[in-house]
Amino acid sequence: MSYLHHIQQCNLYQSSHFIPFRVGGLQLGQVKPSFATRLIQISDNFSIENHILNWRPAATGFTALNQSMQALTHQLLEENLLAYFHDELYPVTNGNREQPTFLMDRALVPYFGVAAFGQHMNGYVLRNGEKFVWISRRSQQKRHAPGMLDNLVAGGLPWGLKPEENLAKECWEEAGIPAELAAQAKHVSNISYRRETELGLKPDTMLCYDLELPTDFVPRCTDGEVENFQLMPLEQVAQIVQDSSEFKLNCNLVIIDFLIRHGYITENHAEYSELTKSLNVTH
Repeated sequence: MSYLHHIQQCNLYQSSHFIPFRVGGLQLGQVKPSFATRLIQISDNFSIENHILNWRPAATGFTALNQSMQALTHQLLEENLLAYFHDELYPVTNGNREQPTFLMDRALVPYFGVAAFGQHMNGYVLRNGEKFVWISRRSQQKRHAPGMLDNLVAGGLPWGLKPEENLAKECWEEAGIPAELAAQAKHVSNISYRRETELGLKPDTMLCYDLELPTDFVPRCTDGEVENFQLMPLEQVAQIVQDSSEFKLNCNLVIIDFLIRHGYITENHAEYSELTKSLNVTH
C-alpha cells in the first residue's frame, strides 16, 4: 500500500469500455455499451450511430430536457435498470457547472458518465504547534462505503445551491458546525479523477476546503450519516492513508493533498514527484 496506490485506484479507467453520450451534438458523458443498448430498447429517443449514443427528445431546451430526463428516470426505475432514486439533481455540463444543458438525478449520474462535483473539508486543530485532524466514520447504514473513515465533512454539490451554501448545510448536518464557523473554511484546491465502476463512469471533481477549528470544538452528527468522530494527530492520519484502505477511496486524495500543502509530504518523500503529477490538483 502507498499514497500513490490510492490515486491510481481512483483513476482506473479504460476508454475502450465506453462510448460517448451526446445531446444536440455536445458530448456530455460516456456510457457502457450494454447500458446504451438497453436505452435504445426502451426509448425511441436514443440511437447509436458510429459508436456514439445520441439522445434526441422531441423537445429541446433546458426545461424540456429536464422533463424528458425526469420521465426517463422513472422509466428506468420501473424497468429495474436503476436501483434507486436519489431525489437530488446534478447539473449535466460539458464545461461550466453554472450553465448546464439539463439536470439529472444524482443516482443516474454514473450510468451516463457525466461530470459530478462534490465538496470535502478537512477540519483540523492546532495544539502547541502540532496539527490534529478530525476524522469521521461513516454510518453502517450508508449505501456507499458503510463504516469507512471519511473526511470531517463531505457531500455532493447539487444544483440550486451555491458552493458556500451547500458547504454550510453539509457542515451542520454532518458535524454540527454552525454557519458562522463554516464560513471560515478556505477553498484550497480542486481534485479531479476518473474511475470506472460497475455502474459506469465517475469523472468527478472534489472542491477541497480546510477549516481550522477551535481546540474545544467537538463535532456531532445531526443527520445520522456519521457513526463517530476521532481527533487524530496528523502523523496517525498519514499512516492510515499510506498503509491501509480504511478511508473511503476518494477521501484519501483529499488527505494526500492536505499532507502536501501542510508540509508533511515533502520533496524528500520517495513518491513526492509522482504524487504531485498524478493527483490532478488545481488551485
